[in-house]
Amino acid sequence: MKLLAVRRLFRIQRVVIRYRLDDILFEQPLPWWLMSLRLLMPWRWLPRKPSPLSRGARVRLALQDLGPIFIKFGQLLSTRRDLLPSDVADELMLLQDRVPPFDPQKAVALIEAQLGAKVSEVFSRFDVEPLASASVAQVHSARLKTGEEVVVKVVRPGLKPIIAQDLAWLFLIAKGAERLSADARRLHPVEVVGDYEKTIYDELDLLREAANSSQLRRNFEGSDLMYVPQVYWDLCRPKVLVMERIYGVPVTDMVALADQRTDMKLLAERGVEVFFTQVFRDSFFHADMHPGNIFVSTVKPWSPQYIAIDCGIVGSLTAEDQDYLARNLIAFFRRDYRRVAELHIDSGWVPAHTKVNEFEAAIRTVCEPIFEKPLKDISFGQVLMRLFQTARRFNMEVQPQLVLLQKTLLNIEGLGRQLYPDLDLWSTAKPFLERWMRERMSPKAVLGNIYSQAEQLPHLADMTRDLLERLSQPHLHDPQMPERRRNGDQWALRLLGAGLLAGGAILATGAVNLGAPAAWPAWLMLSAGLYLVVRR
Repeated sequence: MKLLAVRRLFRIQRVVIRYRLDDILFEQPLPWWLMSLRLLMPWRWLPRKPSPLSRGARVRLALQDLGPIFIKFGQLLSTRRDLLPSDVADELMLLQDRVPPFDPQKAVALIEAQLGAKVSEVFSRFDVEPLASASVAQVHSARLKTGEEVVVKVVRPGLKPIIAQDLAWLFLIAKGAERLSADARRLHPVEVVGDYEKTIYDELDLLREAANSSQLRRNFEGSDLMYVPQVYWDLCRPKVLVMERIYGVPVTDMVALADQRTDMKLLAERGVEVFFTQVFRDSFFHADMHPGNIFVSTVKPWSPQYIAIDCGIVGSLTAEDQDYLARNLIAFFRRDYRRVAELHIDSGWVPAHTKVNEFEAAIRTVCEPIFEKPLKDISFGQVLMRLFQTARRFNMEVQPQLVLLQKTLLNIEGLGRQLYPDLDLWSTAKPFLERWMRERMSPKAVLGNIYSQAEQLPHLADMTRDLLERLSQPHLHDPQMPERRRNGDQWALRLLGAGLLAGGAILATGAVNLGAPAAWPAWLMLSAGLYLVVRR
């Protein structure tokens, strides 16, 4: 463990003592062996005056003092009012866009260093006082020389050493948990922390955020669902991002949304549609959709449109993950728990020897109570806990590649709960998924699949020609060649032919599952493999 990481641990301990977080912990109903830890904390041996700060304020200020990783954790928690007391949730909401800013003069100096020019030379107006401040960066409003109103986002200085120290401790805890607990090994904590490490460092590169914003803007170009502001690429650098300034109502400002007579039910339903469109249509989703990054347009409140900013964290899924998730969700919506169990086993998420009937019964017990209820009546915290217990019983493993998706789902659920508590999440999502599955089986999708396979024909043809040329080489029949080598080459070709035969069969089967009437590369592989296997 590096010295800086050890120093960071003492820093965390000082923050815990300063804000009396241990008092909050020991107010909870804990097992006796955890309560006995109070005796091992020297700062609790002496009497202490009550803190003048509220419980929620102490939690918020502690996370704020500990830096970006802890602030982001608080942002996530702020969306889960069903899991937190209201006073704590209200305070944590302030972490979304009201983190104390750093020195504006440092921001100006960093912007000028990145752009290689004075602020006055680039902008006709630049507001030194920040417009908003978050865990990783802060934003200043400005006007370009050409008249466009923009915002200038600049990364906080000195973040990397703090993040590195926190990640060192997270990795240490994750490795220790994997060594000590079978349940922890099933959750792959080291891989999860590794994914988060990549995510947090990517967020420090504003060029990556600019690219993500541009892609998301293209995906929703002309859409009534969501608007993404324009990026001014000529003024973007690794630590500076310049983009169009947007004007909208914060998605959590319920009073302002009511004043403009926003259709809250439609707004909540469109939030669900935006999420599923990003995940299944585009396989490119905004993975930091806490309320501080989401606004509502004021143009047409009867047909409300979301405005998304801060695309530093995005996620994507493979075609296999998309298909697996869609089939699982549709099976859930149809209450086909046996199909859910079979999909889990087929995907390898639970061991192949798992008894389908037992797994089906366990899933039914967890999921059946949540259907046909409005969102306000569903305790997802309890559902997740029971699913965890089910997973532990059947040794189901958590998939690290879906961590961002799970985080985004938590944000979407928290947002929907605030906007329209009576939203029926299931009936909103089910038609979208069924439509997406039908489109995957449509003639257009089938032709696209055939075309993508046809693109592989030149490579398969070259491979087949090389095999046939080698097969026709006289050395395989040369009597002067040692018989062992000659037989070895012939058997190698037959095995290779068998591999082509099997590969072609698999590919052909996959094409049938996708609804393709023909799969030319598959038939080519089958033919070549059959020829090589039966040839004497």
